[in-house]
This record gives sequence, structure tokens and C-alpha cells, in this order.
Amino acid sequence: MKNFLSYAAMLAMVLLAWSADGAVQVKKKAPAKKGVTSKTASKGKKKSSAGKKPTGARKSTSTSAKSGKKAPVKRPTTWRNRQLAPSADRYREIQTALAGKGYLKSEDATGTWNAASADALKKFQSAQNLDASGKINALSLIALGLGPKREPLAPPPLPANH
Repeated sequence: MKNFLSYAAMLAMVLLAWSADGAVQVKKKAPAKKGVTSKTASKGKKKSSAGKKPTGARKSTSTSAKSGKKAPVKRPTTWRNRQLAPSADRYREIQTALAGKGYLKSEDATGTWNAASADALKKFQSAQNLDASGKINALSLIALGLGPKREPLAPPPLPANH
């Protein structure tokens, strides 16, 4: 009898778990249309349109609301997900570094990025075994010595026992 009860309990748990999985997958019924009541919907008749606004005065609804899908959330723009163009001073700094390494004439370090600057950067990138795209990127700036400025680490403190 004890075994029979344990098997019955186990079977009941399996059935509950199985039915719970099925309940999650059941689709929700679409909401009733505006202007149609349950009584008139069953008879196939709609409410009279005497109290309705004219067609041109309706609120506009998005297509995503009609299809039942949520509209994509527009994320706020932060410094992490936008690329700003470098300033003229930064362009001049990059061009000066390229000129210092011999890839660009010093007269071409004007602060405006042009074809000569892009060609010089391509040559520098290929010499450094980087992707020679001619576009300014972090690896190219680091190779030019223009990467992030960091303060040197302080030396570790000496042990108290000498």
C-alpha cells in the first residue's frame, strides 16, 4: 500500500508538472474590439455609430499595437553608444604623430582629415600589422602613442619589517 501511494503521488506530480507546462503555452485570447459588446458580438451586430467621432478624428494607432507586438524601445544615447568626430586639434595631433614617424609631410598636418592623411594612416597601419583601413581606431592611436593617458602606478609600500 505504501508503494502504491508513493507511485500515485509521483504520478500526480508528473501530471501537474505536465499540465503546468501546457498552461504556459496556451495563447491568450485577443481583446474584444472597441464598440462591440459580448451580447452584440454573439449576434453578429455592432453598436450604433451615433455617439462615435468622425473617422478623421480617430486616434492614430501604430501598426505594432495592431499586430500585438511591442514597439522597440528606443535606448537613450550615451557616450558609450555614439561616435563623435575628432576635433580639429585631435586631427592635428594625429597628423603630427604620423609626420613624426615619417608617414606624412609636416605641412599636411593642418587639422582637417583628407586623402593624404588617410593614405598616411593606411601605410602606418600596414607597417604595424593592423587592419589597413585608413580609419582612425583605438589600436592605431595606441600604436601612434596617442592612446589613453594614464598616471604611472605608485610603487608598492615597503614592508614594515626590515
